[in-house]
Amino acid sequence: MNQNISVVILAAGLGTRMKSHRAKVLHEAAGDTLLNHILRAALKVARPEEITVVVGHQSDEVRNSVKVAGVRFAEQPEQKGTGHALLCARAAMAAEKGILLILNGDGPLLKPRTLETLIANHKRNGHAATIVTTEVSDPSGYGRIIRDNSGMVSAIVEQKAATFGQLAIREINPGLYCFDAEKFWAYVNEISPNNPANEYYLTEMIEILRRHGLTVAPLLVSDEKELLGINTRVELAIAGKLLYARKAEELMLGGVTIENPESVAIDVDVQIDPDTVIEANVQLRGKTRIGAGCRIGAGSLLRDCDVADGATILPYVVAEASTIGKNAFVGPFSRLRMNAHADESSHIGNFVELKKTHLGKTSKASHLAYLGDSEIGSGVNIGAGTITCNYDGVQKHPTTIADNVFVGSNSTLIAPLTIEQGAYIAAGSVITKPVAADSLAVGRAYQVDKPGWAKRRRERIKKN
Repeated sequence: MNQNISVVILAAGLGTRMKSHRAKVLHEAAGDTLLNHILRAALKVARPEEITVVVGHQSDEVRNSVKVAGVRFAEQPEQKGTGHALLCARAAMAAEKGILLILNGDGPLLKPRTLETLIANHKRNGHAATIVTTEVSDPSGYGRIIRDNSGMVSAIVEQKAATFGQLAIREINPGLYCFDAEKFWAYVNEISPNNPANEYYLTEMIEILRRHGLTVAPLLVSDEKELLGINTRVELAIAGKLLYARKAEELMLGGVTIENPESVAIDVDVQIDPDTVIEANVQLRGKTRIGAGCRIGAGSLLRDCDVADGATILPYVVAEASTIGKNAFVGPFSRLRMNAHADESSHIGNFVELKKTHLGKTSKASHLAYLGDSEIGSGVNIGAGTITCNYDGVQKHPTTIADNVFVGSNSTLIAPLTIEQGAYIAAGSVITKPVAADSLAVGRAYQVDKPGWAKRRRERIKKN
């Protein structure tokens, strides 16, 4: 971690080209907001208390979206340009000495390594400022980098003010700056709003520093995609795809098998241990954690789940905020939600739903069941078609099933209900009362057979 580094992140704009009522930095790519992506990079070079985020549009929502404690905020009530944003940040900042790093809040692809290189170059060469540049095939809309005969930056010319010859320049300003903080704050008040927009542009600092006999160096970054700023939904989708590709590569290099990397969507905060296999079209969202030696089946979607070592998730499982134990089997076509928990070596089969339910060790619910608000012990068998009737139209009620209970197929368990250890529920039963340990509970209507009734009915229909 570098010392004496202050970071300012510009995050006050609405982003009109997003066609959204939400502030631009609140839009998400690969499971996190644009702002949190850039913060993730900034935290590799500065401590949270050295980072100041300039907020404006929907400032409360932007503040609340930041996941890291200690980050400072500065309010820019009127968006009068990037230079004005720095003036708004000044009072909130921890220091005005050392290095001042200025980043855009809408650049989610920025790599920490680029910031480390930028800072190292700036320290080594001793210039008043070092700015990141890149060359693009289509520079439309970007400020062009003007270099002097020695290769230093002499100016940044915005597209509206550029001459015909300057418009042909492909080296552009993506908006990443590294300044000597003392020099920056000494001259920042010289920025003036002498432009058609009547705004204070940070880019004017380049000419101001040079006017005072100081130099500004470029740092050319070859990968233009890394410096992509998000202005439209199209660019947001491109950034998301690139972030997913990075995450997949990181996981594969760490020992995870991903059978079709182009088809998966794995959010940036997901953790997966080695020797796990991820099949095609899997989505792993939020803070999901997958242990070692697991298999996640095709088309499954897990959000904020914890999957222990050796678990098998068969295709098309949907799970949210749930825990799956060691060597458990889930799926295909199962659903777990609202803090469902499947213990070690349990089995949840096709078209089984668990909601706020704990399924104990080695217990099985193999087919077509709904288990809600339930505490189920170990060694329990839940037959096909079993339903816990947990809702009476006003409130939810619990069902408790002790160890080694057998629940026959097509049973209806009316909560609140307790079934004690070793009991046996006959298939097709409607159970409304507590069941004692080791007893048989049968809750069926009395069967009446009427010989010949079906034949007489058919004959009557035929005559009519």
